[in-house]
Amino acid sequence: MSLFTDFDLLPSLQATLAEKGLITPTDIQNRTIPALLDEQSIVGVSETGSGKTLSYALPILHLLKSLESRGLKISVDGQPRALVVVPTRELGEQVSRVFKPFTHTTRLRVRTLLGGTTIEVAKRNIQGSFDILVATPGRLVKLLDRGMISLVDIRVLVFDEADQMLDHGFLPDAHRIVEACPDVFQKVLFSATISPAVQDLINDIFTDVEVIKSKGSDKLVPSLKTQNLTIKDGKRYPSLEKLLSAEVEGGTIIFTNTREQCDKLASELKKNGHSCAIYRGEMDKVERRSNLKLFRDGKIGLLISTDLASRGLDVDHIGRVINYHMPQHLDNYIHRVGRTARAGREGTVINFITERDLALSYLKNV
Repeated sequence: MSLFTDFDLLPSLQATLAEKGLITPTDIQNRTIPALLDEQSIVGVSETGSGKTLSYALPILHLLKSLESRGLKISVDGQPRALVVVPTRELGEQVSRVFKPFTHTTRLRVRTLLGGTTIEVAKRNIQGSFDILVATPGRLVKLLDRGMISLVDIRVLVFDEADQMLDHGFLPDAHRIVEACPDVFQKVLFSATISPAVQDLINDIFTDVEVIKSKGSDKLVPSLKTQNLTIKDGKRYPSLEKLLSAEVEGGTIIFTNTREQCDKLASELKKNGHSCAIYRGEMDKVERRSNLKLFRDGKIGLLISTDLASRGLDVDHIGRVINYHMPQHLDNYIHRVGRTARAGREGTVINFITERDLALSYLKNV
């Protein structure tokens, strides 16, 4: 397939694609949408920023609307037909935003069940009947255990950004979720990399399922420009000041390895007159969401973060990623730099390389 119009999608979905100016599918969309429309279970592996969410959103909407058109409407409250499990609240909100334009014409209902909200808010979110649920695993399992949500009518289950979920001990929750689903349903997993933990999940739950990899999986996108700066005696900040003195199109994410490094750098930047926001674990969730919104809206140009921001965040205008501290593993590096140069746009990554970093085995490939 070379165009979205080549896919056997409902006219209402095709109309929304045309309205949004989406004409040519990405490589992973090309490879996975036909299989998902045929209701096959798959594992999709693709680089960050390659359009994985739309790869499963379109087939889900097509399937559920087709069921409804045949007279099989949902009649039971709190019993969705499609479930998308995501690692973080922020990614859940992003996934919902991808679905939203297509629900206007299909008239399908998407609800969220995400961490960081009270149980009362969660209960309100899943009242009545709806078609698609986007949920974080911990909150979903909690409501499953309380009998407040039912998965007995699930037709499609998606684990999105599986590598990030498994970093947080997701496997037991994955089994609990699958056990709550019917005996036969479509299983879908998307991941940027197949780590040993992801392979364990595939072996346990996705046995005999086709693995579909994009051409760029586990590789850096060609529109990404890489610059390695040599840092002597660990003195990173003067080099950062020099970089920030030059204007760059779009926002900049600066990555550190620890929360302490993140806070220290943000403090130093503010002391030197730079507006910035922090995005890391172990901070007030309302503040973290507020900081992300300021960055997403372009009101603040610098986001200082740990690897929490390296997976799942999709912000259109990120023009540059700076690895102030280099990650220890290639997977983390791929996820960090995947925040820029998304969907064919250009982006830059600047790596601060100290003498100690020269021992990192993946550096020779970046």
